[in-house]
Amino acid sequence: MKTASECSQVTVEEQSSPSQHLPERLENRSAGSKHKKNTRKTRNQSISPATSPASSSHQDKTQSAQQTSARFTCDQSTQTEASQLQSVQTQSTQTPPIQDILTPSTDCKSTQTIQSSFSLQQAYWGRSFTEQSADEQKTQSSHLTLICWNIDGLDPDNVFERAKGLLSHLGKYRADVVLLQELVPVSWKILKNIMKDYQFLQGSEDGYFTGILLRKDRVQFLQSNIVKYPTTEMGRNLLIAHASFLGHPLCIMTSHLESCKASSQERLNQLRRVWKWMKEAPQDHTVIFGGDTNLRDWEVKKLRGLPDGISDVWEMLGEPEESRYTWDTSINDNNEIPNSIRLRFDRLFLRAAAEGAKLRPESMTLIGLEKLKCDYFISDHWGILCTFIFGASEEQCVTD
Repeated sequence: MKTASECSQVTVEEQSSPSQHLPERLENRSAGSKHKKNTRKTRNQSISPATSPASSSHQDKTQSAQQTSARFTCDQSTQTEASQLQSVQTQSTQTPPIQDILTPSTDCKSTQTIQSSFSLQQAYWGRSFTEQSADEQKTQSSHLTLICWNIDGLDPDNVFERAKGLLSHLGKYRADVVLLQELVPVSWKILKNIMKDYQFLQGSEDGYFTGILLRKDRVQFLQSNIVKYPTTEMGRNLLIAHASFLGHPLCIMTSHLESCKASSQERLNQLRRVWKWMKEAPQDHTVIFGGDTNLRDWEVKKLRGLPDGISDVWEMLGEPEESRYTWDTSINDNNEIPNSIRLRFDRLFLRAAAEGAKLRPESMTLIGLEKLKCDYFISDHWGILCTFIFGASEEQCVTD
């Protein structure tokens, strides 16, 4: 977790404007980030030329970045401008063609459209099953695999290259369950157009939202529902899917809990609601929650830890250090935050079924740690790849 000094830097900035609405925070936070990205010589804008005015001086950009650097840490999951959020909301109703968004407007647009579509298809389907390692084949045949990832869909930079990177990872692992946060209509449409082998469940149709993807040939989808958080100021909710895996009933949940330290109380209210739904799920179901919780460890301690019967998957695996920090600005420089801040925002919770085989985690790995050719990471969050296996009984789980 981040040091006390880092916490104090975040706290001062966040508490200075706790009454601001989300769009205002987005605008304040991203102004410096956008300027810094446009002045970074190594950045390679793969979609279109930079749109910042040429007359802006380096001094103005640097000053703007310094004034907003602390505010970057406010909402780690929505690094964009208010205008970008408004654009996303407009896209949700207009739903323009994917290729119109991803490719420049030129006389050869039709050719570029075909090439772009093929490139995305190739990124996802590029590795056939026969090319996968023996371990990967074993994992897919006998284990439940899950990916949880905040894909930072609100960041407008290098959309095409990042989408390719995301599809490459999703295609490589072919997880049985994929839990995504900070989707936007553009990214949602890209994934649905390419990943025909998955069932798609959408948490909302407005702004940015969560999604659950279920692999059709391995997970049988039964039903879904959305639980609204009554006092959210950021449009957050809980998306729930009921499904069956190898005859085992599952209840799968994802959410993007309220952002910013100033919203701690609302975030904890939402967390309590998540735990309540996990505990009240049918007792013969295994319940898995995964999402961008925006949690700090002290907040969980404030609630006196997790409720009985609900476990933190990372803790169940012995708290491996290599998969602790899912938001790590000491490595990930997508937002050019000057401070080194390391937080475990993204978490998985598990509630075992009261009857029948017990699901237990076997491994957890962070993914998306490699930079793309455009000098960006896929997201400002690392993804989580987790494998589970059903044991014959609770006693076996204890002795293994």
